Amino acid sequence: MNWTLILPELVLAMAGLVILAVGVLPKRDTDFATGMAVLGALLLAGVLVVAQPEGEAFLGQYVSNAFTKFMKILVLAGGALGLVLAMDWNRKEGLARFEFAILILFSTVGMMIMVSANDLIALYLGLELLSLSLYVIAAFNRDSARSAEAGLKYFVLGALASGLLLYGSSLVYGFSGSTNFDGIADAIAGSEGAPFGLVIGLVFVLAALAFKISAVPFHMWTPDVYEGAPTPVTAFFATAPKVAAIALLTRVVAGPFAELAVEWQQVLLIASLCSMVLGSLAAIGQRNIKRLMAYSSIGHVGYALIGLAVGSEMGIRGLLLYMAIYLFTNVGAFAVLVAMRRDGRALEGVDDLAGLGRTDPAMALAMTVFMLSMAGIPPLAGFFGKLYVFLAAVQGGYWTLAVVGVLSSAVSAYYYLRVIKVMYFDSGEALDPRPPSLSVVLAGTGLFTVFFFLFPTPFLAAAQAAVAALVG
Repeated sequence: MNWTLILPELVLAMAGLVILAVGVLPKRDTDFATGMAVLGALLLAGVLVVAQPEGEAFLGQYVSNAFTKFMKILVLAGGALGLVLAMDWNRKEGLARFEFAILILFSTVGMMIMVSANDLIALYLGLELLSLSLYVIAAFNRDSARSAEAGLKYFVLGALASGLLLYGSSLVYGFSGSTNFDGIADAIAGSEGAPFGLVIGLVFVLAALAFKISAVPFHMWTPDVYEGAPTPVTAFFATAPKVAAIALLTRVVAGPFAELAVEWQQVLLIASLCSMVLGSLAAIGQRNIKRLMAYSSIGHVGYALIGLAVGSEMGIRGLLLYMAIYLFTNVGAFAVLVAMRRDGRALEGVDDLAGLGRTDPAMALAMTVFMLSMAGIPPLAGFFGKLYVFLAAVQGGYWTLAVVGVLSSAVSAYYYLRVIKVMYFDSGEALDPRPPSLSVVLAGTGLFTVFFFLFPTPFLAAAQAAVAALVG
């Protein structure tokens, strides 16, 4: 039963080792073959996740249920789309090395372990496997000082977050006598009041996970790393790892620490409010579109945390739906950023999109859809993501979260509309032709964003099943 439950992670890890062994053989141009092999492995892992039985493995350290399946599918989709965005871009930038795809694969294995972790030790192992891979790909462009700086900043601050997580975990273990989620929950339920040391440990764990999702006040690394890392790496940073970290945070607070809701809700409430406000205001003056997207992602984390801060089943369902919509909308927007190239040189300025409405109407239309969706304009997918978390806040009596969320959305609409204004009303030179792979990603994510309102039921049903598995 143990090996059956971890089959998706096991197959993915073994595929990574085989591809790595083949990749080091003295051959030329192995990057494309390696990338396709990794995409095949991710697809196979997705099939195995869908067919994965439910239960616990390894003495309760690993769990599989509807919630883990839902989040793993999103993580695998984010990893595959991130790799598709990178393959052509890396070749044009002289970064076509086979290690990139393998690092994406191993980071995906780490994310899947994070999602299914039912023990603080398993949680840390998955988180570190992800983090070590991200440290390397952030600095993947070795000849770029900005990329090296991004990797170093992320490594130093990531090490600090890992230290906070370990310290918090040790406090939790010391006061509960267990690292297993079920054991911690039993220890809290069996005591008259939660020990103060346990609450302090929980705060340290929340701080470490807030760093991974770029929630204020642990967001400092995000704009610099997003700007300095290669653009496809930034796209990956902004999607799959964020989904996995949100899933882990949800499992931690709704599982072992469910009895301490009053304590962790206060922390998440403040993080949500500050993230929404800072994300909407700090992005206004940005001229680099990657930094703009960094602050945008901080704001979106704030909206997503509304669902978790409310603490209800409706709130968590809204959170899951929000992350699914956020993943595909963000990948689509970053596909446009990856396609921003003129005379063979990658571009990053908002003003570099000038005239896109005339020179490439299809890509300009897709970017318009993604920007309006992020702003929460109906009937696009982003509107429904915000609608469900705001409704959960209102029904739970958290009017402050709902009001600040609506006002932040209104403010953030300014810089999303500014991008649209630059594309359609400013004049500029044409961009280089985009590769077919980017066109496919743009079309797929664009259609999802536009027509989500016609078929929300499967996503709502899957999110509801995931919530039932989590809180049941």
